[in-house]
Amino acid sequence: MTAAARTDPRTARRERVCILGSTGSVGTSTLDVLSRHPERFEVFALSAHSRVDELFEQCARWQPRFAVLPEAAQARVLSDRLKAHGLATEVLAGAQALCEMAAHEEVDAVMAAIVGAAGLAPCLAAAHAGKRLLLANKEALVVGGALFMNAVRTGGATLLPIDSEHSAIFQCLPLDRAGWPAHIDHVLLTSSGGPFRRRDPATMSTITPDEACAHPNFAMGRKISVDSATMMNKALEVIEARWLFDLTPEQIQVVIHPQQIVHSMVVCRDNSVLAQLGTPDMRVPIAYGLSFPERIESGASRLDFTALSALTFEAPDFARYPGLALAWEALRGPEGCATVLNAANEVAVAAFLAGTIRFDGIHSVVAHTIDAVLPEPESPGSIGALLELDARARQRAALFVKGLSA
Repeated sequence: MTAAARTDPRTARRERVCILGSTGSVGTSTLDVLSRHPERFEVFALSAHSRVDELFEQCARWQPRFAVLPEAAQARVLSDRLKAHGLATEVLAGAQALCEMAAHEEVDAVMAAIVGAAGLAPCLAAAHAGKRLLLANKEALVVGGALFMNAVRTGGATLLPIDSEHSAIFQCLPLDRAGWPAHIDHVLLTSSGGPFRRRDPATMSTITPDEACAHPNFAMGRKISVDSATMMNKALEVIEARWLFDLTPEQIQVVIHPQQIVHSMVVCRDNSVLAQLGTPDMRVPIAYGLSFPERIESGASRLDFTALSALTFEAPDFARYPGLALAWEALRGPEGCATVLNAANEVAVAAFLAGTIRFDGIHSVVAHTIDAVLPEPESPGSIGALLELDARARQRAALFVKGLSA
């Protein structure tokens, strides 16, 4: 879908947006951007996992046509509250409803902000339906890989990355993309290093969930915050970059940049470096994804170069962040390795947040699960096969968790 089609006066309507995961940090930031452009966008559908009260408030504010929750009981509670307040939003329940909203014929853009592998199916539905797909769910590419990218191509979808690092790379590339891979040597994904960049690795076992969730620059959900602390989020982003930009594992590098002003870089064949800079605010990539190829107000603060004391960069410490190295191992391994990595990490992080395993046990669970669940050499060629592999990995990871907590 081109920008011209979205602003064509013959259509005389605003672009309709479906936000999957509207109560999370990316979802609420998306709504903030939309609020700045009421003449251009309208909210068609919202979804949440468990925050029924927050979803009710969003429905009251935005009055979407649909809202989606995982369970029928949740949906009934929300529906009754909306009706009591005279609000007409129709409430749906279940995973199939998410897919239906993502692929709805009246939806123009889908913000995919559901955390974890649960976001794969609706992302595939949006891709098959040819939507403008704003991808904040990195697991859709980590788990889906070639299957997901094939759905984007065959469905004629427009795939726009929302992770700040991948959006930065996307913004550094030419709009027409014609022949660009021949000009690229490699990309550099930046990382803050999380809250433990200077912590003694020998003390990692004593880290508490609250400490792990204290990100130095962003307020995020607890699962994503733990992934940042272990740098597993960067491992997933390495895998995501491979598929988004059709790169080899060797063309993807990571650099620690604590200030998070440079969001990522593209190194060209002639050794010139293209970088995207800005204040660390997710509303910037969100606004760019919503308006691409135009640029609209995001609400983010303007970068003041005179106030910057320093921009520093350093190599990642793989001893401190052993999970980061698994990204390249998964990309070089059999098809499905990334699916196993992601599933095991979700189980391990949930166990850590529940107090079942220690912080350093997260990597142990992931590494042991990858070794134990060796994917078959052939590629998982369907979403059913991917989900079956995901389930097997989760079962094995749960056994390792049980062993660590015994």
